[in-house]
Amino acid sequence: MVRTLTEQEKKQYAKDVGKILVKKYGKQKYYSPHRVKQASKATNWDVDWYCWAMCLYTSPGDFNRYHESIGEVCDYASMKGQMAHAITDGASDSWFDFDLSWLDWPDFDLPSIFDIFD
Repeated sequence: MVRTLTEQEKKQYAKDVGKILVKKYGKQKYYSPHRVKQASKATNWDVDWYCWAMCLYTSPGDFNRYHESIGEVCDYASMKGQMAHAITDGASDSWFDFDLSWLDWPDFDLPSIFDIFD
């Protein structure tokens, strides 16, 4: 049985994958599922959690197409909302819109949250 990620683990996982994506591919609004999966593989996080990074760094359409292709059903909006909540320590609850790219999130300094632009 797969255990659930804690809020802090979600935040760390997002940082770990984000650092790899930005370093390897530059800052992009969205990355392909393949690139997110490769970045996830380069971390020490379990394969069962890869879709948590995909909901954050892929477009809704790419996320859904990827999961359909592997026969999984995942709720992009719900997962992305949970990741945003974890990453922003709840600050996203008042403005979160699942259609926004992680680069379009308002009202805070992304480098301090993700520490990936250093």
